[in-house]
Order: sequence, then C-alpha cells, then structure tokens
Amino acid sequence: MDKTISTKMRFAEVGGWYGAGAIVLAYALVSFKAVPSDGVVYQLLNLTGAIGIIVISAIKGVRQSVALNIVWLVIAAVALANFII
Repeated sequence: MDKTISTKMRFAEVGGWYGAGAIVLAYALVSFKAVPSDGVVYQLLNLTGAIGIIVISAIKGVRQSVALNIVWLVIAAVALANFII
C-alpha cells in the first residue's frame, strides 16, 4: 500500500475516533450537568465531533452517517452562531 494513502487513512481513522469520542463526551457532560446544553463547549464538541465522523464516513462510503453528521454539524454551527449574533 502507498505510504501516502496509509498516512491519510490513519489520519481519517484518528479523526473518526475523535468524532465519536467528542459526541459521546458532549452527551455525557450534558447528561451529568457538567456543562449546559446551550453552552459553547457542548456545541463545539458536537461540531468538531460531526466533522471527524463525516471525514471517516465519507472515506469509507457510509452515506447515511455522512448525511446524519452533516445535519448534526449544521445544528451545532447554527447554535454556535447564536452566541456570536
């Protein structure tokens, strides 16, 4: 296997695992009232987590996961935009 492809795939795998972990961490933090559900930390974890899962899902061709996480990303981005506006 080409070393470049292998390095890209490893990067995507790490991104995917980060994404899964970030979304679960966000859920846990809100569930245990460690952060508010309308807070920046929660939304950033959801946004970056969705990006990580989109990357690995797109590479592996899992369209359902890509679609779901695009929606997840848009929701988080709009929620974050409300902090700025």
